[in-house]
Amino acid sequence: MKIEPYNPHHLDAVIRLSLRAWTPVFDSIQNAMNADVYQAFYPEHWRVSQQKAVEDVCVAEDTNVWVASDADSIVGFVAVNIHKDDNMGEIYMVAVEPDSQGRGIGSALVEFALAWMKELGMSIAMVETGGDPGHAAARHTYEKAGFELFPVARYFKKL
Repeated sequence: MKIEPYNPHHLDAVIRLSLRAWTPVFDSIQNAMNADVYQAFYPEHWRVSQQKAVEDVCVAEDTNVWVASDADSIVGFVAVNIHKDDNMGEIYMVAVEPDSQGRGIGSALVEFALAWMKELGMSIAMVETGGDPGHAAARHTYEKAGFELFPVARYFKKL
């Protein structure tokens, strides 16, 4: 496996793997969230909004994106934002192809991002994820990399 900078010709593969990787995550979110709130968040379907989110991240000037490839196939990606005012790097988005999960690719992408942040002189790294069962693997990956949980309570109500 190798990690290399994102190139626009990677976009379709990154979108496809992300949507496959996040299917169980969004199933879990849907089960954990009030149905009306979920529908308000994803009126057209979560896949539509997530595809747009991935497309936007991949072209954003303030985001750095790398892909992991194995045997000439894209098997994962990570997107990182730098918050210079806070001296903090943020792992903004990460996904691994479902058939390639459990092989350390997510951990390698996270470690790569952390090393890059450190090279830039950042003193803090942050990642945000869900507390629902669908995000359990992500939480495990982040905790294995040394991230510590900062509890946040986020409430939603449909108006």
